[in-house]
Amino acid sequence: MVTKTLSIVFVASEVDGLIKSGGLADVAKALPKSLKEQGHNVQIVMPAYKTIAGRDDAEITLTTQLEHWPHTAYQVRSLNVDGISVFAIESGDYFERTEMYAENNQAYPDNGERFAFFSAATLDLLPKLLGKAPDIIHANDWHTGLIPYLLKKRYAGNDFYHQTRSVLSIHNAVFKGIFHYDEIACLSEFKSHFVPEASISHTHISMLKAGVQCADKINAVSPNYAKELLTELGSHGMASDFQDRESDLIGILNGCDYSEWNPEKDSYIPKQFKANRISMVRGKKACKAALQQEVSLPQKDVAMYGMVCRLTNQKGIQYLLPILEQFLKNDLQLVIVGTGDPVLATHLTEIAQEHSDKFAFVEAYNNKLAHWVEAGSDFFIMPSEFEPCGLNQIYSMAYGTLPIVREVGGLKDSVNNYDDDVENATGFSFKNPEPMELLLVLMRSLLLYSQNLNEVKRVQLHAMKQDFCWNKAALKYIEMYRTAINS
Repeated sequence: MVTKTLSIVFVASEVDGLIKSGGLADVAKALPKSLKEQGHNVQIVMPAYKTIAGRDDAEITLTTQLEHWPHTAYQVRSLNVDGISVFAIESGDYFERTEMYAENNQAYPDNGERFAFFSAATLDLLPKLLGKAPDIIHANDWHTGLIPYLLKKRYAGNDFYHQTRSVLSIHNAVFKGIFHYDEIACLSEFKSHFVPEASISHTHISMLKAGVQCADKINAVSPNYAKELLTELGSHGMASDFQDRESDLIGILNGCDYSEWNPEKDSYIPKQFKANRISMVRGKKACKAALQQEVSLPQKDVAMYGMVCRLTNQKGIQYLLPILEQFLKNDLQLVIVGTGDPVLATHLTEIAQEHSDKFAFVEAYNNKLAHWVEAGSDFFIMPSEFEPCGLNQIYSMAYGTLPIVREVGGLKDSVNNYDDDVENATGFSFKNPEPMELLLVLMRSLLLYSQNLNEVKRVQLHAMKQDFCWNKAALKYIEMYRTAINS
C-alpha cells in the first residue's frame, strides 16, 4: 500500500539557524528537517525579524496585502534552513525590533497585535504562493494560536483550505498569549469583544486557548507533559480546556538534533570523542580542562557540575540558590551559563565571587560555551519547576554528562534515575520541588563520583548510547497528521 506524501506548513515564531531564544527554535528546525527526510513536502513560515542574518538580501517572493480588513500591506522573503524553504513575513515595523519578544526583560506592548497579524498573514500568503493547499498547518505555542481559530472561522467554506487540517504544539503552556480585546483589533473577528473560543474574561482573550479550542489535533512535547496538562497545576489554569480536548491531545517526546549535538563531530569542543570508554574518558578529560581554563577555575580533576539555562524560576534556580553555598563546601566545581532575571543573576554573581575557586557564573548566551559545558561536565543540573520536554538533558546524555533532573514533564520521560534502576540509569532525579531534595540528589551524585568513579563512567557511557533521534519522533507526528486528516 502506497502512503500519501503529505504537504506540511510549519509555523513558528523562531527557527534555529535563523534566529533563536529557546527550545522552540530547535524543534522548528529539526522536526521539519526530519519530516522532509521521511519524504514529505515541508515549508516553514516565520516572522522576518530584522536581526535575521541575510534577511535584507533575501529574495522578495510576494508583495501584497491582507485580503481581509484592515488590508495590511506585507511582503514575503524567501529564506532557507537546512534545505527547507522558509517564508519570512515582513510588514511595517512589526518585526523591525532589536529583539523578538521583549527588551530589557519587558515584553513589547503590541505583541498581541504583532502575532495576531502574523497568524492572519500566514493564512493569507499560502494561497498566493502555493499551487495547492497544505494537508497540515502545524502551529506552535501562543504566537500562532490564532491560526487554528482563523482557519476554522475566517476560512470556513474556503475552497483552498477545504481539506487542510491544523495541529497545535504546546511547548510551554505557562505562556498563554493573554491580551485585551482591543489589542487584537487588527482582526475583525475580535472587534465585537465576543470570541468564546478565546475568551478568558469579558475583557481579555488567550491566543493559546483559541488554538486549543480550534485545532484538529493538539500535541504536547512529551507524554508526561500531556498528562500534566490535564491537571490544574500542570496546565497553569487551563485544565478544563485540555480536558475538553483530551481525545485529541497526544504527547510526543522531542528529539535531539545530533547534527548539532554530537561529540564525535562537534566543531566547538576542544577534543571530539565517541561512545566507547577510552575515547569518552580521554575526550571528557580534555574538555573539562579546557572548560576550567576558559572560566578561570583551577585545573583539578574533581566532579564538574554544569548548568546552561535561562535564569527563571521555571528552570529551578530558586531551588538551587538556597543550598548552593552548602553544596560548594564539597570538593567539586560548578559552571552556570545563562541570562534572564537580573535578581537571580546578581545572586549567582555574588556567590561566584565568594567561591571563585569552585564556581564560575557566566552571564551570557554563548553557544560555544554551552557545548563546552555539556562536554566538560560530569553532571548537568536541571531542577526545573516545570519542563514540558527539555532538551539539555538529552544533549547532556549524548556527551556522557549525567543529568540531574526533577521528575516533571519530559525530564521524567527521558532520564532513568540511578536509584530506581541501576542497570539502565542515565542520570539522577528527585520529585518534590524543594531545595533540600535537590541538595540530597546532588550529594548522592557526588558520593558516587567520590566512591566509585568507574561506576560513574559506566553510567556515562550508557547515557551516550541512548537514541533520541528526531526521525523516531517524526514518525509519530506523521501518524498524528494522518489521524487529523482522516478524522
